[in-house]
Amino acid sequence: MRKYVTILMVLLSFSVFSQSLIQNGPMPGYIDMKAAVVWVQTNKPAEVYIKYFPKDEQENIHYSNIVTTGYETALTAHLTADTLEPGTTYNYELFINGKKTDLTYPATFTTQKIWKWRGDAPDFKFAMGCGAYINETAYDRPGRPYGSDFQIYDHIADMHPDFFLWLGDNIYLREPDWNTRAGIFHRYSHDRAIPELQKLLATTHHYAILDDHDFGPNDSDKSFWNKNETLNAFKLFWANPSFGVGDLKSATTFFSWSDCDFFLLDNRSFRDPNKRIKENKTELGEEQLQWLFNNLANSYGTFKFVVMGGQFLSNSGKYESYTNYGFEKERQRIIDYIYEQGIKNVIFLTGDVHFSEISVLKSDGKPTIWDITSSPLNSGVNTNGDKQPNTLRIPESVIMEHNFTMLEMTGNRNERTLKVVYYNANGDKLYEQTIKPEKYKH
Repeated sequence: MRKYVTILMVLLSFSVFSQSLIQNGPMPGYIDMKAAVVWVQTNKPAEVYIKYFPKDEQENIHYSNIVTTGYETALTAHLTADTLEPGTTYNYELFINGKKTDLTYPATFTTQKIWKWRGDAPDFKFAMGCGAYINETAYDRPGRPYGSDFQIYDHIADMHPDFFLWLGDNIYLREPDWNTRAGIFHRYSHDRAIPELQKLLATTHHYAILDDHDFGPNDSDKSFWNKNETLNAFKLFWANPSFGVGDLKSATTFFSWSDCDFFLLDNRSFRDPNKRIKENKTELGEEQLQWLFNNLANSYGTFKFVVMGGQFLSNSGKYESYTNYGFEKERQRIIDYIYEQGIKNVIFLTGDVHFSEISVLKSDGKPTIWDITSSPLNSGVNTNGDKQPNTLRIPESVIMEHNFTMLEMTGNRNERTLKVVYYNANGDKLYEQTIKPEKYKH
């Protein structure tokens, strides 16, 4: 009997040891038809991988790459499942140092369906938001905490989006953080560990852009001396399809979901300083701008979602709008390009201004352009948002409290509809807008 008790104690100790090695995650990142990535962070160097198999087919087993986590990479791992089939649900198991880890939430992912030339595009829905401030008293400003309403993340998870789109300011680097790798790694590791985030992180896929507080100090730009380290940390802690496109060294990337295309832009790496006096100031840089132009023209997406920090359409000239700080010429250049090329159904997804609203630019005979701003998740609220002189806003859409947005794409190929719904931190509906795609003439 003593022999079996000893064996049981050894097995339990292995299980506890494996479990204790998880610092954060697992978190599903990008997913397509043939590949998916699961992100995880350990709390000391360890060997990690996932075992995955189609649901209810445990004999059809595959394994990801094996990653040995280390301090130089913040103990993070990107585990790639690349033996997948379209439209299939997979279970996965996480192994650390050869031992299976018990996970708190169901470990599954479902690949995108193959649908072109076969039928209607699949319906889907995704959630989005900007501004996740996680309090840490030792490093926060004195006084009232800047972060609150952390229950918002559970309410997002309970709505079961296919993916969550982080619109920047996903962390808030503080003064002790942004000048060192240790500080940057600490901020990501600390913020991702809060209990309120775990269900959302574990149960849906995640895509992210960065904005000033992920990139460096407030209103940071290409002049920030430590931008290479903050971009490196962004790469380590998110599992996007890529980090940069072509020769661009940035957070820029792209993905498609069903019949929609998503262009994730980096408005910090190439941005001229706000205070600099200069002709033809740029937020995106010429190379990234041309990449966007080429791909918008080439896109067959029913909607083309352009994702960036800071509002695009707002003509208020206030806060983080494209019409502030001398960037309005580049904004107009983008609008003119959309008009000249006749590119329909472009929707900008934006944040950063700490209130939400929908803006729309309509001109006879030209494509309609939308800007859906979603901000903030749980950081400070701008209670003067409705006083900003944005003549393009839909007045009823202004929201000045913690909120997130759910976007749902439904309908057959000839009657697609995008429903945009804002919710508050308790999951109560605040505002709804329906957008029908404009049709091309053939």
